[in-house]
Amino acid sequence: MIPLYDYSLDELSQKLQKKEVSSVELTQSVLKRIEETKAKLNTFITLTKESALQTAKTVDQKRIKGEVLSPLAGIPIALKDIFLTQGIKTTCCSKILSQFIPPYDSTVVKRLKQNDVVLVGKLNMDEFAMGSSNENSCFGPVKNPWDLERTPGGSSGGSAAAVAASQCLGAFGTDTGGSIRQPASLCGVVGIKPTYGRVSRYGIIAFASSLDQVGPFGKRVKDVAHLLKAVAGRDSMDSTSADMKVPDYTQFLTKDIKGLKIGIAKEYFIKGMEASTEKVVHKAIDHLKKLGAKIIDVSLPHTSYAVPTYYLIATAEASSNLARYDGVKYGYRAKASTLQEMYRKTRGEGFGREVKRRIMLGTFVLSSGYYDAYYKKASQVRTLIKRDFDEAFKHCDLIVTPTSPTTAFKLGEKMEDPLQMYLSDIFTISANLAGLPGLVLPCGFDEKNLPIGLQILGPHFKEEKIFHLAYAYEQSTEWHQRKPTV
Repeated sequence: MIPLYDYSLDELSQKLQKKEVSSVELTQSVLKRIEETKAKLNTFITLTKESALQTAKTVDQKRIKGEVLSPLAGIPIALKDIFLTQGIKTTCCSKILSQFIPPYDSTVVKRLKQNDVVLVGKLNMDEFAMGSSNENSCFGPVKNPWDLERTPGGSSGGSAAAVAASQCLGAFGTDTGGSIRQPASLCGVVGIKPTYGRVSRYGIIAFASSLDQVGPFGKRVKDVAHLLKAVAGRDSMDSTSADMKVPDYTQFLTKDIKGLKIGIAKEYFIKGMEASTEKVVHKAIDHLKKLGAKIIDVSLPHTSYAVPTYYLIATAEASSNLARYDGVKYGYRAKASTLQEMYRKTRGEGFGREVKRRIMLGTFVLSSGYYDAYYKKASQVRTLIKRDFDEAFKHCDLIVTPTSPTTAFKLGEKMEDPLQMYLSDIFTISANLAGLPGLVLPCGFDEKNLPIGLQILGPHFKEEKIFHLAYAYEQSTEWHQRKPTV
């Protein structure tokens, strides 16, 4: 008999609606799974067992009364520990916020509560979302459920690993330069970074405000479509959220993609990419062609500038955003005899090595005499990268690329070489700079049985097109049916 936690979110949604299973039974199954596997994976920072079971009980009572409920009602999900949750510790996996309990919920959390989801806990991540391997956490690294000696990717590594290991039916993360899509690829799950402005950032601890975006993880494309629909839309508390109608993404999940124009950019097939990854991605493109899609060559000539552009803009914004953590209003405060010493010791002891590195780089970029040479120039190149995509989308509906140049690498392998670590996001960064939506789903495995993800990029606010192609590919392949052995 298949354990309840092993089903997909959509399958369990239907079972709940038909009253074949109760939310309490499902939540108990998931909590048991977490207990069995959490020590191996180190995914959860905070478990909310009592409140989860209470919510599940309330949802079951609503269902018995015949109330009209959301497709997500009674579904256990988890959140990256970057979302403010009223009364529940939110640490951003940093010593400086290790005891922080927010007084209010983020908009995403509010909308999930309105959909009656069951929150089972908060998930491990790279400190302040800075990293590509989930090794920059003050709570230790997350392990990849496909191979416990390897990274799950970052910064939303806990979210991707938890979904892959069936510790929850869906999870939310944030994506500043690939932090949803890269872990989704390395853990063999589905993850989407929507268009910048599609989901409110209110109540999300900021890394780089012009790049950060919220998105969901799931086992299947349809699961992610349900989750995104629940949280997307205009929010008066976030001036950057777009006042645009949110479609029901599940209505676009059909298998017919005949005539769909798929762009392939040569700039995304680079020297240094693992041969197995390149081979699998090309096979996936050939498969889309067999399904009736039209493959078109496009060019994104400024792709090679994406990594340096990103690491100038992101660090500059991080330097500004993280200035508030000074030990005065909230968070960790070091013992000191003078104000100057308190500032220095609080930030020195409270931040980890990678966060300090990025703050220093960002402060330098913004300093007098260097602003025009670095930050201003990077902003101009960002415009060119966006124009490349605008031009490409005149000739195609969507663009398909690899997600990561490699499969999951070993824990510790790149920690002493920050540049190699930064290059892990080489295929995902451009979408953040241009504000575009991008989804990743499994498209094969390498010779070590490690998952490989296919990235689908679309024009602004065209997530439904991406879901359409992703669903057609998923339903005509078997990659999504494989599960890790953990």
